[in-house]
Amino acid sequence: MHVDVIDLRDFYESRLGQVARRMIRRRIRLIWPDLRGMRLLGLGYAAPYLKMFREEAERVVAVMPSSQGVLAWPQDGPNAVALADEGELPLQDFSIDRVLLVHGLEYSEQARPLLKEIWRVMAGGGRLLVVAPNRRGIWARVDRTPFGQGHPYTPSQLSRALRDADFTPERVSTALFVPPTGSRMLLRSATAIERIGERWFTSFAGVSVVEASKQLYAKPAVKRKESRHPAYLPVATGARRASLEADFAYGGRTRPVG
Repeated sequence: MHVDVIDLRDFYESRLGQVARRMIRRRIRLIWPDLRGMRLLGLGYAAPYLKMFREEAERVVAVMPSSQGVLAWPQDGPNAVALADEGELPLQDFSIDRVLLVHGLEYSEQARPLLKEIWRVMAGGGRLLVVAPNRRGIWARVDRTPFGQGHPYTPSQLSRALRDADFTPERVSTALFVPPTGSRMLLRSATAIERIGERWFTSFAGVSVVEASKQLYAKPAVKRKESRHPAYLPVATGARRASLEADFAYGGRTRPVG
């Protein structure tokens, strides 16, 4: 079940939420350093991470699931967000170059249909970037943040889910090593903690970050084999058998009468 959109907004307005956004945004930017001329879709509650792409991408839009609710975005321009069922995105086939899925997959009750719908709207060379709570991390065990609710994934579980939906995982990463605490000292040291975690404690990151490409393949047509069923003669005795044998010897044609 999705977290209410108001709770998500309030989390990102808190001091802890701002630090979490900064750490995750840094990882996203390292994976996607340049989206000039591309069309970007944010799914789930990706709005906190879309602003950095608005100046370079051709178009940036967001879709929030109906079970979560929706807030207008961006605050300083025309609304670019829509409310939709996660299994029926209001977008044309092959219309999106990049998809950023945040606070979406872990809450979805139909994860496979969601990924299939993303596959449908992505262009042939498109990329999907999924940010989801890491099952082994501390954040997944603390339910006072959005990352502590829903279904967490290890990086390998997330990669497997993507492969099952016809995506190819290209890059597996992690982020958010600072503990989910209100301690100002720890939050001020978040950048240093992040660097230490990336080097020595990757298994205990707060989120898994996986980039995947769209698999494009053609299934070969299956040549249907010609069905050959044997024909059997009925079993008969006496005069009936002699008549059938004569018919068979005549080539299966009707014999002239008389």
